[in-house]
This record gives sequence, C-alpha cells and structure tokens, in this order.
Amino acid sequence: LALPEAVFQVELAPEAQDPSGDGVNFLLSANPGSPPLPLSKVASGGELARTMLALRLVLTQGPSTLVFDEVDAGIGGEAAVAVAGALAQLGHRHQVLVVTHLAQVAAAAHRQIRVSKTVKSKQTFAEASELADQDRVGEIARMLSGGMAEEAALNYASELLKASSDRSSIQRRTRR
Repeated sequence: LALPEAVFQVELAPEAQDPSGDGVNFLLSANPGSPPLPLSKVASGGELARTMLALRLVLTQGPSTLVFDEVDAGIGGEAAVAVAGALAQLGHRHQVLVVTHLAQVAAAAHRQIRVSKTVKSKQTFAEASELADQDRVGEIARMLSGGMAEEAALNYASELLKASSDRSSIQRRTRR
C-alpha cells in the first residue's frame, strides 16, 4: 500500500487496568526513524485509510460486503495504484463498494457506477447509473482531467483500464 517502511503495533492495556477491553491502542510509524505513536494522532488521512485497508486485507473473516468511503483520500500516483490493487485483491473474496475520486481506483473496478447530482427547481437530486464498458473510458478521463486535455485524458484512461484488466487476468491465472 505504498508504506514500505511502516511499523504497525497493537498495544494492550493490562486486563486489570481495563477489563472492558477498551484498552487497545493501534500505533503507527509511517516513516523510518519515527517511533510508533497512536494512529489517531500521527496518521494523515491517506495513511489512516491505507492502514484500515491493510487491516481489512489481513482479516479474512468478515462481512461479505465491505464499503470504503474515499479510502484513497490524500494519495495519488504509486500509492493510488497500490491501493487500487489491494482493493481489487480484496474484491476476490468480498463484494467491495468503493467511493472514489481517483481514476486509478475506478479503473481497477469490476463495475463502475457514476453518481451525479443535478439541481431542479432549487432541489438537489442524486442519480446513480452503472457505466457500460465503452462509457468507462470517458468517465475515467473526466476524473483525470476535469474536461481539460481531453484527448490525452482519453488515451490515458484507456491505458489505465487496459492495465487494470491485464493485472486482473494475471491474478486470476496465478490463483488457479
């Protein structure tokens, strides 16, 4: 998840001190040379989201449907690709619903749903629609560029979808 030097620790208070079980602290050091400190105090939004995703990846017993709301907040580039891959891997064992604004994450999805808002007569309406394969390129290009450099964005969106599809094919073959 693009945290190669991270150290994660679980600290338990002695049962005599906290018999409720609430004495559990998650500690994180995301950078070399930093001591592990309480996750809630030291993790950025992106580090916190990736730590929670890492926990979910190792906790294979769990609900059949997992929802991640902007698990990719505050990341980009290599970290975005790593998170996209982890979510796709998780999707082999669970139904995974992800709210994202990152093209790399959307491109790794098996299915993509666009949520859009419109205002009519001073009321806001939200609409969700599943995108057909040919529409995904345009939506991912929009996510990448916001309507600027459209030709380059369309080309890159096509490459992202192809790369994600190629990775999925390789993962399926290696699991057999």
